[in-house]
Amino acid sequence: MIRLARRGKKNKPFYRVVISEKARDLFGTALETLGHYNPSDKEKGIELNKDRILYWLSKGAQASPTVANLLIKHNIVEGKKIIKKTAKKKVEKK
Repeated sequence: MIRLARRGKKNKPFYRVVISEKARDLFGTALETLGHYNPSDKEKGIELNKDRILYWLSKGAQASPTVANLLIKHNIVEGKKIIKKTAKKKVEKK
């Protein structure tokens, strides 16, 4: 799976775009680093290795919703943006 691995200091995150197994911990080793993403830097905030991303997608790797939206935004793949569905918190009734 192609997904983001958080790095950086407290309140100053940056992310690595990595390929790793879905069940594996993101703070451990990844198979390969495919680029990086810094949401606080608007000009040079993202750098992706397009050839390697397309290679892994051709081998059957799936991108997380956030990474898929980044790839669509930067014209690496085509498609519609994915809306991430989150579970609503259950409210206990007394």
